[in-house]
Amino acid sequence: MTPEKLHDRVAIAKLLSLFDFAAFSTTNRYPLRRTILQGKSMPLLGRAAVAMWWSIAPEMRAEFGDWHSHEHFPERLSIPGFLRGSRWTSTVEADGVFVLYELDAYETLTSTAYLDRLNAPTPWSTKMMPHHLGMVRSQCRVEASFGGGVATSLATVRLSPEYGARSALRDQIVDTLADLASEPGLTGAHLLMTDTPRTSAPTREQEIRGSDSTADWVVLLSGYDPEIVQARVLDHFSVGRLRGVPDDGEIIVGRHRLAFCMAAADVRPSY
Repeated sequence: MTPEKLHDRVAIAKLLSLFDFAAFSTTNRYPLRRTILQGKSMPLLGRAAVAMWWSIAPEMRAEFGDWHSHEHFPERLSIPGFLRGSRWTSTVEADGVFVLYELDAYETLTSTAYLDRLNAPTPWSTKMMPHHLGMVRSQCRVEASFGGGVATSLATVRLSPEYGARSALRDQIVDTLADLASEPGLTGAHLLMTDTPRTSAPTREQEIRGSDSTADWVVLLSGYDPEIVQARVLDHFSVGRLRGVPDDGEIIVGRHRLAFCMAAADVRPSY
């Protein structure tokens, strides 16, 4: 065998190793529905995420939208490892905002490029940060992800497992999400688990905002039919439906519609 043919065979073998052929069975109508993050491709664009909830006072909303769309998103999406950002407006809280950043790897959260931005906010960012009211900011690993794309409706579910029940609750949620992602009206179903990096001190942006809260586990359910999205959340993620959530535990459900979405390719030149 010539060196060229050997090289081609090795390259093909590496490519084939990225695919889960069980997911492409001819009897499986939805080939991506059971793809769990295990080193293979996933519907969310990376292995980590930053999920954030806060409120913006009505008198600041116009300037916030301008700043966040035209300066802050492009700044964040120009950081290596930031793949996509989406901003969502709450449909139940007049001032509520949810933002999701999808990152290629968990290590992006502690990268020099990201920390440099967090510690050197622009003058406009410095002005806007104090208006992020009641900030909940969770730096997460993507535990499971099904479906794909960016839809117009999104439900966020924040919860914490009962002591000793993490594994069982995780399996229940993952199995449920795998089945939901391909239902009519829905497009994506994901589980994020907060894993806050151990950093030495708060960043400058955090100092400007004040203390941030965090969520523990985050379920994201998206779709093109908001009524179906909400119904499936009530069916599967309300109190009493999940085994392994403390009896006195709180499940916080948010309902959102898409306001803006930007990918890294929108701000980085491709050659």
